Amino acid sequence: MSASPATSTSTSTSQLPDRARVVIIGGGVIGASIAYHLAHEGVTDVVLVERDRLTSGTTWHAAGLMTCFGSTSETLTGIRLYSRDLFTRLEAETGLSTGFRPVGLIEAVGESDRLEEYRRVAAFQRRLGLEVDEIGPREMADLFPHADMDGLIRGFHVPGDGRVNPVDLTMSLARGARNLGVRIVEGVTAGDVLTRPDGALPRVTGLRTSAGDIECETVVNCTGMWARQLGERHGVVIPNQAAEHYYLITDTIPGLDPNGPVFEDPARYGYYREEGGGMMVGLFEPVAAPWQLDGIPDDFSFGTLPPDWERMAPALEVAMSRVPVTLDAGVRTFFCGPESFTPDRLPAVGEAPNLQGYFVAAGLNSVGILSSGGLGRVVAQWISTGRPDVDVTAIDVARFMPHQLHRDYRESRVMEVLGRTYAAHTPGIELVTGRGTFVSPVHDEMVAAGARLKDVSGWESADWYAGDGQTPQLTPSWGRQPWFDRWADEHRAVRQAVGLIDMSFMATFEVTGVDAGAVLERVSTGHVDGDAGRITYTQWLGPDGGIEADLTVTKRGPNDFLVVASDTAHGHTLAWLRRQIGDADVAIEDVTEATGQLNVQGPRSRELLATLTDADLSNDAFAFRDARTITVAGVEVLCVRITYVGELGYELYIARDDTATVWSALRERGTAYGLVPAGLRALGSLRLEKAYRDYGHDIDNTDTVGMAGLGFAVDLGHDFIGRDAVVAERESPRHDKLVQVLLTDPEPLMFGAEVLLRDGQPVGDVRSASYGWTLGGAVGIASVTADEPVTKDWLDAGTWEVDVAGTNVPATVSLRPLYDPTSARVRA
Repeated sequence: MSASPATSTSTSTSQLPDRARVVIIGGGVIGASIAYHLAHEGVTDVVLVERDRLTSGTTWHAAGLMTCFGSTSETLTGIRLYSRDLFTRLEAETGLSTGFRPVGLIEAVGESDRLEEYRRVAAFQRRLGLEVDEIGPREMADLFPHADMDGLIRGFHVPGDGRVNPVDLTMSLARGARNLGVRIVEGVTAGDVLTRPDGALPRVTGLRTSAGDIECETVVNCTGMWARQLGERHGVVIPNQAAEHYYLITDTIPGLDPNGPVFEDPARYGYYREEGGGMMVGLFEPVAAPWQLDGIPDDFSFGTLPPDWERMAPALEVAMSRVPVTLDAGVRTFFCGPESFTPDRLPAVGEAPNLQGYFVAAGLNSVGILSSGGLGRVVAQWISTGRPDVDVTAIDVARFMPHQLHRDYRESRVMEVLGRTYAAHTPGIELVTGRGTFVSPVHDEMVAAGARLKDVSGWESADWYAGDGQTPQLTPSWGRQPWFDRWADEHRAVRQAVGLIDMSFMATFEVTGVDAGAVLERVSTGHVDGDAGRITYTQWLGPDGGIEADLTVTKRGPNDFLVVASDTAHGHTLAWLRRQIGDADVAIEDVTEATGQLNVQGPRSRELLATLTDADLSNDAFAFRDARTITVAGVEVLCVRITYVGELGYELYIARDDTATVWSALRERGTAYGLVPAGLRALGSLRLEKAYRDYGHDIDNTDTVGMAGLGFAVDLGHDFIGRDAVVAERESPRHDKLVQVLLTDPEPLMFGAEVLLRDGQPVGDVRSASYGWTLGGAVGIASVTADEPVTKDWLDAGTWEVDVAGTNVPATVSLRPLYDPTSARVRA
């Protein structure tokens, strides 16, 4: 934390060059870190422009916590660990201290749900190298004697975490960048980004500034709470929103140790540490207050906001009661300043999906300081090589959608996400604001069937069904709930009879034009431009073989294709394809909202569909992977024989206005065949029993087809992006692979991020999990890494366990699906 403006380390505006390879907009800690890391990547032709002075936005008033605990994301944990390490060694390079002190962190726990969560988090982060110990109230009191331990049951101590001075850190990064040739120019305001046409997407050519135009190849928007406004000028969706953030600093408290640990009690909304002889009490109150919904003033620098004592008093009283000494000390400072937050409390990072060369690094959600080192490294590496070297599927700026820019959406969502900063993450807790932007064409029908709706990338979709005319009830819990019986019934209906699943939220694109087949063939590992009337499951790869998309391509006719990807990959998939088009004659139309997708899946699906169509659905006439237009219940549909649950089944693509007609006919006729509506909970358990992958959950941009076990989807008989990497990968056995995991004890549950152990040693973690009602235990997909090739023999030679919240549970692992490994049921 700093209470004074930063000391300049910049050049004057007269030294703004005419050209640079990269121009960074924004002189906060993120911009400075990217500049520093670009220089260390060998990219020194970089200019950072700052409208006022370095740190003048939100960096200068940050609380300066450097804490790693709390994430079950390998990417975000790695970013924090890298940051912490960088802060310890940066002074030796630059001569400027970062103010980092590893005083330790204590994360206090007073509720059983949070204890379960933190035990899972601790196990996961220990595997990634974070030293974290579970301790009791007495040990917490020894380390932080100022806290009242009443109501606390356990704590988690991270001795290597601590505090850093945000201004000093920024200045040290800036000096390191300048020492390697980066130019930092203060007092220059960024205007419009200059572009030129380049195939299907425009490309950055420069930046207009108050000091003149500067030519460049890449612009990086690091403008913090201004990022949304800057992005909107060019159609880049960055829906971060500023909100009030508070902390107070007491008068001097005698005996307060300046090297005492940071103490957090999220149930009391507070974090606490020594500051200038007094105690800092930081707040994340449960009901937050947005600030400047219509835009942040351009001249807001080193600014503070008038505190709302009346609104904050209840939360402040609760927070201060945990550390009673603060109640008796006077208040030296009661600070209110803006921080910006994204709709999902994850950062906005990466190349804009609609503008080549426009990168974003913003929306840090009050963890910008502790993320700055690692995030700067990731973005710099991405810019310099063209590929990120960590999983960015959860933080990719392409995930955002235009409706998230709307004022009402931002207002309600920022109040909720900031208010839930310190809430427990018990399964079943969901965000409730900003819902219902998109509704399925069978929304009313699902509600009538008792659907428990959940948000799926802005769509309302059924998670599970309580039954016709019933109201679903759910209590968040880490344990089993009464509705599990409904979930199990849906799962078993698909395995034994037939289920009806609405998947209208899936990203759906029509790709047409003279060159459509050639372009899709070039980006796909599978041979997609063969005979019409066939669907192909395929991946799109980067030049290095990393998976960029995992989807299906259906050839409907000459120069006419349907591409279907997961909802979470909607923006990225569309952008990736557009970047590959160049001057080819290809048109892409997003038909997601205009198309209904109903899945009819299960061993009796053929019998049921046959009663509603004149088409011959026999195996000889309609083989696995066939796709053709037929009439179902009097409605024309594209019927595709494919499955994501491991059974005989069909996907029906229907014009939106006709989808409800087909749904109703299937439900009415399906009674005789045991049909039940099935939700996404059953979809997840079914697909994980079959070990089907899900991009952004089981596989990501750092995985390859060999590592992910997807070599069967590769056709080396044609040329495609990444082919050379695939060929090279096959020359040597892999030491890391994805495996299927099944707990042999039917009682414990897995939710993802559990640590996988072989002979007692951690070798990987569970990427996604569910409960396998057919297999009889919790099931998931995990990554494993070994010192030798990962083979069936190596798996069979080990004794396998999964750490479930601190308890090691015996497990079975397999490279092949444990359910129907030969896919005989799929081809029945």
